[in-house]
Amino acid sequence: MYASSTTGPTFHETLAAVPLDLFASLPRSDQRLKAEEYVAGLLAADGRKTLRNVAGQFGGQAARKQSVHHFISESSWEWEPVRRGLARHAHELLNPLAWVVRPTVVPKAGEHSVGVAEYYVPELGRSVTGQQSFGAWLASPAAGVPVNWQLVLPSDWVEDPSRRRRAHIPATSRALSPEENAGDVALRAARSLPGTVRPVVLDAPGLDPLRMGRRFGRSGVPLIQRVDGQIRLRVDPLALPGHGGLPLPAARLLTSLRRLWRPHLRPAAARRLSMAVPVVLPGAPDGGRGSSGQRLLVAEWPEGDLAAARLWLADCGVRPADVLRLTALAEVVDRDDALAAERVGLRDFAGRSFQGWHRHITLASVAHLACVRAAHEQQAARRTASRPLLLRAG
Repeated sequence: MYASSTTGPTFHETLAAVPLDLFASLPRSDQRLKAEEYVAGLLAADGRKTLRNVAGQFGGQAARKQSVHHFISESSWEWEPVRRGLARHAHELLNPLAWVVRPTVVPKAGEHSVGVAEYYVPELGRSVTGQQSFGAWLASPAAGVPVNWQLVLPSDWVEDPSRRRRAHIPATSRALSPEENAGDVALRAARSLPGTVRPVVLDAPGLDPLRMGRRFGRSGVPLIQRVDGQIRLRVDPLALPGHGGLPLPAARLLTSLRRLWRPHLRPAAARRLSMAVPVVLPGAPDGGRGSSGQRLLVAEWPEGDLAAARLWLADCGVRPADVLRLTALAEVVDRDDALAAERVGLRDFAGRSFQGWHRHITLASVAHLACVRAAHEQQAARRTASRPLLLRAG
């Protein structure tokens, strides 16, 4: 929903789209003012949105820079109420179809930023030294807005007293598995919106589908989980007689079941193919006879480029067409995450504290919401202006 810099909303239009009631939970008026200023600084600053660069938008005085640093890294205000407000505003704006949860690794040159460790990045095919986080985005076909975040804390950080003290890591924080991190941020975000339960599209290949399925099954939140081609699955023999022998890699199932390939058309997209087949997860405690190990494998890829296939495991009972409609939201979030990283500095925090990271990324998410909201309002105004004027006789 972002527009280009030549036709998109101006800085002042975007700033006016910041919902100021998001900061009502901050206990002091000076904190609410600083939150507004910080979001304005994120929107105004060129280049990386570091604390120094953001503070520089309000003058070069050393006292002002120190004030910004204190507000983000050492102040006492809580970010969770702001995130609940973000969820409410994003829901009203987007009418979202699902939550999209995805990991991000931000490379870091030093070892002092909180949570820095070696993380494997599937897109790069190698490990990177940096910070890893999981973000939960509310997404519609038009846009995505990040609502909740979880910073990964490896055991080296939570078990080292001096590191914990320097980074101000809360006493309640502990090292979690990737499945626990992804589940925590997804379900915490889902609880921030009362009412209709929306499915979670988990765009994080490599997570254990049995563990994720148990976690989400207890919560009642539907899960669609991306998997890599090496995960071993067994075709459900009740759904596809003649199959269901030994488990095979999902990529091999895809190539061996060509008769199940179907054309799948997306608006304004090149021709694509898709496939859906019920499968059983090896290792399920009931041997795959019950619902705990049963899934629907859905794949989609551009015609002629099978290597680019994205594979997903969905809860049984979800229609393949609905899976494809929801997993397309992951590409919306891919696009908007890249835009937000540049526009509002989602990945630019260079401080060292746990609280500072969470406060920066929360306010950067507010700035991103303002960009999406301003673009939405601009497009609505253009549609209104283009309507013919109907004159009533009489």
